[in-house]
Amino acid sequence: MDEHNGPVGGQPLLTREILTLAAVFVLGASMTILDATIVNVALPTLGRDFRTSIATIQWVPTIYLLAFATVIPASGWATERFGARRVWITSLALFLAGSLGCGLCGSVAVLICFRVVQGIGGGMIIPVGQAILARAAGPQRMGRVMSIVGVPLLLGPVVGPVIGGALISAASWRWIFFVNVPVGALALALALRLLPDTPRSPAKLDVPGLVLLSGGIAAFLYGLAEIGAGTAGGALPGVAMATGLAMVAAFCWYAVRARKPLIDLRLLRSRGFAAGAAANLMLGIALFGVALLLPLYLEIVRGRSPLQTGLLLIPQGLGAALVMPVAGALTDRIGARPVVTGGVLVALAGIAAYTQLTAATSYWYLAVALLLIGAGMGATITPAMAAAFGAIDRRAIPAATAAIGTIQRIAGSLGTALLAVTLQHAIGARLPGFGGSITGAAALAHADPARALPAMADAFGATFWVALGLTAASLVAALALPGRPAARQPSAGAQEPSAAMQDPLAGAQEPPAATQDPPAAAQEPSAATQTRHDPEAAGARR
Repeated sequence: MDEHNGPVGGQPLLTREILTLAAVFVLGASMTILDATIVNVALPTLGRDFRTSIATIQWVPTIYLLAFATVIPASGWATERFGARRVWITSLALFLAGSLGCGLCGSVAVLICFRVVQGIGGGMIIPVGQAILARAAGPQRMGRVMSIVGVPLLLGPVVGPVIGGALISAASWRWIFFVNVPVGALALALALRLLPDTPRSPAKLDVPGLVLLSGGIAAFLYGLAEIGAGTAGGALPGVAMATGLAMVAAFCWYAVRARKPLIDLRLLRSRGFAAGAAANLMLGIALFGVALLLPLYLEIVRGRSPLQTGLLLIPQGLGAALVMPVAGALTDRIGARPVVTGGVLVALAGIAAYTQLTAATSYWYLAVALLLIGAGMGATITPAMAAAFGAIDRRAIPAATAAIGTIQRIAGSLGTALLAVTLQHAIGARLPGFGGSITGAAALAHADPARALPAMADAFGATFWVALGLTAASLVAALALPGRPAARQPSAGAQEPSAAMQDPLAGAQEPPAATQDPPAAAQEPSAATQTRHDPEAAGARR
């Protein structure tokens, strides 16, 4: 029995079923992650082809993010009402239809409309897929499974610019959308054959919750996008953000009183889930915001092409890929708290190095710092997610995945907009002639490099200080995560009693598993009976 596939309580950590589900999930989910970043390198080309302004063309990535975040909260209800398999397959088919429409479109208005279709389909692929995997893995294998699926999902934002730059250079911008079709078709065929059916219940859609939360998220992200792009004047962005916050606050007030809210905020009563959600929020704001700064620095200050920039970002993905499997194994063994805390400290070291940027910083220096940031990401995001899932009952997993997915998208958007605004103000303070746009910064760098490049490099360094502070703040949430897991105490005739104690309703929820192991189910009647009488007590004990 090796380290990666050794048994836990007599059961293998990574069964063929789990690996198969993970492969199908990764195929579908990686496309939605790539589409959030692969378009960025194509924006200048799109603006020229459609003869439109930057203010208009920036909606190509923004509208995708808005649609993506808006549908995530409904994923828990959809999973319970229609079954995870049916929802995942339908979402993937919708994403593929949107991709095909984007590639065939003849105007920017049609392109933006099909980006909405893409976002609606892509928004449910990740949370519903995570729910399928979490149900199959169980709490004992959560850290390892999340680390496996997390590697390609973290690599997506890194390789996206590389793929986008290569496709635009070799073919045309349309292929950044067409490339989804064959990959998605393969994922769809595998899903139709391999994804298991899941229990369904006559769940009722929480329409007031959907309007308040999804509408609030959309309004808030709209305001952030307008501030980050610098295209809207007056009070509109502030009003949109205030309205969004008010709607989200109203949802929180409503959700703690509703019998079956869209997202059950009572999950936050579990310390492990609350800490995991908070860690994902703070880390997402800091680390995904950093992903905006690095390409801008490399392209504006150092004059690299989109393809060269993508290649220079590879150390981040490499660091995440090397560390994440180890972090997942350590999370299962020693708990999430020491793993995530250590990862935050490693990421802090990498971000601190970027606060000292100049216009001629060595590329080796940049690569080593980026490797540390990637390693920190690999040791924080998915272990914190695994801790959140491991702290709740399996019945709450669909709602929990919707909550975590929404938090991650909000965090990424908030971090991007916050650091974009910070960078814009920092450059403006150092270069009086700066007009606020990336085009203006590039023009200044070309016209007067001796003055502009050192000033802009200094502005990037100042912005990284903000990212450093945000990352340091995530230590509070990391220290609140669960520590070392309780030791498993085997009992005679039971292969995995600790898992049964953690999830006494697993037999009731998954009849095939209970049928395969009837003696184990019969040995713990008191635990099952107790949980049936007090279904929320199990979640509270976690």
